[in-house]
Amino acid sequence: MITYTVHLDKIDEVLFLHRKFLQEGYDKNILLFSGPRNPRTGGIVAARGSSIDEIKNFFSNDPYALKSMASYEIIEFDPVKHQDFLSHWIDDK
Repeated sequence: MITYTVHLDKIDEVLFLHRKFLQEGYDKNILLFSGPRNPRTGGIVAARGSSIDEIKNFFSNDPYALKSMASYEIIEFDPVKHQDFLSHWIDDK
């Protein structure tokens, strides 16, 4: 979970860079989905990795993190129940 720590005007200035960063995660098959929270106080991202440190390292390169514009809460869990269409993504770490 991403929580903005600056005004939305500042967020909007780097939104393009943030979305470009996220696309790199999709291209590397790290991310499943992402989007803004409602109300727009931050965002939600579903990611996977071999360790929580890998995920923390990935998000440390987010423009929001690099510019100290957001805080990150990473919640690790095991998706023991899920839709069948997600099996390949979940099992292919």
